[in-house]
Amino acid sequence: MAQRYKDEPVIGAYDLINEPNWSFEEGKNLNGIEDTENKLIRDLQVRITQAIREVDNNHIVIIEGNGWGNNYNGILPPWDDNMVLSFHKYWSYNDQASIQQFLDFREQYNIPIWLGESGENSNAWFADAIGLMEDNNIGWCWWPLKKLGFNNPVEIKVNQGYQDILNYWTGKGEKPSEEDAYKAFMQLAENTKIENGIIHYDVIDAMIRQPHSEETIPFKDITIAENTEISAAHYDLGNEGYAYKDSVSGNYWVSTGGERESWNNGRVFRNDGVDLFQENNEVYVGDTEAGEWLQYSFKASEAGSYNLSFRIASSQDGGKAAANVNGEVVGGLDILNTVGEWKWLEFGNVVLKKGENKLKFRIINGGFNLQNIRFEKTKS
Repeated sequence: MAQRYKDEPVIGAYDLINEPNWSFEEGKNLNGIEDTENKLIRDLQVRITQAIREVDNNHIVIIEGNGWGNNYNGILPPWDDNMVLSFHKYWSYNDQASIQQFLDFREQYNIPIWLGESGENSNAWFADAIGLMEDNNIGWCWWPLKKLGFNNPVEIKVNQGYQDILNYWTGKGEKPSEEDAYKAFMQLAENTKIENGIIHYDVIDAMIRQPHSEETIPFKDITIAENTEISAAHYDLGNEGYAYKDSVSGNYWVSTGGERESWNNGRVFRNDGVDLFQENNEVYVGDTEAGEWLQYSFKASEAGSYNLSFRIASSQDGGKAAANVNGEVVGGLDILNTVGEWKWLEFGNVVLKKGENKLKFRIINGGFNLQNIRFEKTKS
């Protein structure tokens, strides 16, 4: 590989081994996170470096520790003067303490450090992690750019044929024919093209803009006219606590020592802490809890009084919500049992100004679902 790429300027570096994950010391954690020597891993990377340098002195060499890349006991000091130390970060708190050991290595050995892999979490976690890296002058790389699933910049669509194969593998369906399986995998391969993927702009915003901005911006351009509906899932883009508030906004199980938590329980549409679900191609907010809220930024074509309604479904009494318009409390809404059916509940009249407006929907008592918000211009 070094012979092939030694003069290639678009190649940045050789990452020698991804996430060594093995204990060589009796009685230690099997994944190598407690090993104190790591001699075999160091020796392997030294030999690979020597082989590369026989033909290529142009490119960076990236090293990784044991235990998913982070255990550097016995691996340092560096053995090459064009070397970068890589670490990986998942499911931990995004505070200075979580990266301090790598900052210390950078200072002690005068070696660049690089977050070689991270991701698999919520938008709030992404923004905090990337902000932490950039505040400490650490480059970062995300895993991955695109995948099957909702929490990355690009989502690969799951075609029905591939789902049939998954169902067979998990004992939930019949075995597909060889012909059908071939077609399914070829379609899945076609789906991996970026132009065929689902672009998650909320994830991109969380990774690029939100790490260094508390400003909220509209999810999409909305102008309120005579009779306008807003999808409840179209709350603002922005950091948790500014665009929305949710009881669970990320997964921190490595730091807490607890169970892995799901932030968006429905795992569709957006990657924030807000729990979104899909029914008949309609996305709605569910699993609502007291203290949570959503903010919506929009424009009004005319100033005036508008009748405000919410499309809600509930299987119990006792739900309660309130609303703020442009920072002012405008009243509350008692939510009774709708027997699980979607019903428009009238909130009452609110005053909008011409141009920019903000609505905050506040959940006082949860247990209900919210699908749409409607503004109707009154004649008075």
